[in-house]
Amino acid sequence: MKTLYLECNTGISGDMIVAALLDLGADRTVLEKALSGIKDSGFSTEIKRVSKNGIDCCDFNVILDAAHENHDHDMNYLYGHEEGLEHHHEHDHEHYHDHDHEDHDHDHHHEHDHEDHDHEHYHDHDEHHHDHHHEHRNLKDVIAIIDSLELTDGARKLAVRVFEILAEAEAKAHNRSLEEVHFHEVGALDSIVDIVAAAVCFDNLGITDVIIPKINEGSGTIRCQHGILPVPVPAVMNIATAHSLPLAVTQRKGELVTPTGAAFAAAVMTSSKLPEVIVPAGVGLGAGKREYEIPSILRAILLQENGSETNDCIWKLESNIDDCTGEELGFTMDCLMKAGARDVFYTPVYMKKNRPAYLLSVIAEEKDITALEDIIFRETTTIGIRKAKMERRIMPRKNVDVETKYGTVSVKLCEHNGETKVYPEYESVAELARKTGAAFREIYQTAVEEYVKK
Repeated sequence: MKTLYLECNTGISGDMIVAALLDLGADRTVLEKALSGIKDSGFSTEIKRVSKNGIDCCDFNVILDAAHENHDHDMNYLYGHEEGLEHHHEHDHEHYHDHDHEDHDHDHHHEHDHEDHDHEHYHDHDEHHHDHHHEHRNLKDVIAIIDSLELTDGARKLAVRVFEILAEAEAKAHNRSLEEVHFHEVGALDSIVDIVAAAVCFDNLGITDVIIPKINEGSGTIRCQHGILPVPVPAVMNIATAHSLPLAVTQRKGELVTPTGAAFAAAVMTSSKLPEVIVPAGVGLGAGKREYEIPSILRAILLQENGSETNDCIWKLESNIDDCTGEELGFTMDCLMKAGARDVFYTPVYMKKNRPAYLLSVIAEEKDITALEDIIFRETTTIGIRKAKMERRIMPRKNVDVETKYGTVSVKLCEHNGETKVYPEYESVAELARKTGAAFREIYQTAVEEYVKK
C-alpha cells in the first residue's frame, strides 16, 4: 500500500495539489500526454521551480488567454473590497513575476508602476466582467471532456468523482438539481485542467490511502462570480459537511481552501488520523499562487511502507428492506458505490411474519458515512440504519500495469506469507473486452500469465 499524508497547514487548491504530486515524483510526460487531449486552445501549462520564503517548491501554472481569464490569482480583485488586504496583490505581483516563465531569468522583473497597474487592472475587470465571460458547463459537459481524454481507469474515475462532489456542493448552495447546475469558477478551463492533472498525477504515483488530519482555512470575505461571499465559501462548507473534512477555520484573512482543493481532498481522503510515528519515503512541495502573510505551500509526504499485514477499522451500515423494487435497489447500489462505499451487497432474508426481504449491507470509511446514509434514506423505503465499527486485517497491496496483446491491464497485487496474489481489475479488463471483442476471461487470464512471466 502507498499512503500519502497531505499537510494542509496553509490550505489546499488544485494547482497546489498538482505541483506537490509532481514534486513527489509523478511522471511529467504522462501528465503532458493526458492534457494534450483537451480540445481547447485557450490555455497552456507551465511547470517550474519557485521560492516561498526561501523554500524551493514546485509550481504548476495554467496560463489562460484573454477570453478565458478569470482573475483567480488577482489579489486586488479578490480582496480589494476588504481594507488592509490590498497589499497582498502588490506582494503577489512582484513575487510572481520575479520568476521567468521559461528559464528562471531573475533579471526580468516587470518593474512598471505596481500601484497604477493594480488600479487599472481591477476596474477594467469590474467593468467588462460579463463581456468575456468564460463558458458555463454543466456536469455532463465536463464528464464528456474527461471521457474524451486518454486516461487510465483510475485517473478518469477520480477526475469524474471530484467533479461530482463539486456539482453536489454547488447544487446545494444554489438549491438546484445536479442537471441544472452550471459551473462557474469550478467549471472554468483552468479548473478542468487542474482536476484532470491532479487525478493523473495521483493515479501515476499509485497511492492507495490518504491521511488528512486537518485543513486550515482562512476567514473574511472574497469576491467571486456570485459577488462577495464569506470565507469559507458555501461550496467548501458543503463539501466539508457532506464528506466530514477536518476543516480548521483560522483568523488568517483570505480563502486558503478552494472548492477544487476541498473536492479533491474529499475524493481521496481515507483517514484523518496520522500515526504517532511516521517514516517519510518522499516529500513534495506545491506552491500556491496567492500570496498571504504566511506562504501557501502544500506538503505531500509519502509514508514508508512496512510491507506487512495491518489491522485497521471499517464501518458496516445495515438496513432491512422489504418494499423496494429490484430496479430501485440496483440504482441504490450504483449511487452508494459512486459516493465512496468500499462494497455494497444484498442478502435475502425473512423478516417478521415471514415477509421476504433484503438485508442491505454497506462497507464504508468513517468519513463517508453521512453521505451514504443520506443516499439510503433517499433511495429506499427504510426508516432506520444500523451501523457498527469493525476491526479488519488487510494484506499489503499495490497496483501495476501489465502489457498484454489486448492492451494495458491494471492489476492489483496482494501479499500474504510470501505469496503474491494477482487480481486484474474488473473495469480495466471489461474496457479491453468491449474494445477488442475478446472474452473477458481470456483477457483476465492473459494478464495474470503475463505478470507471472515477467
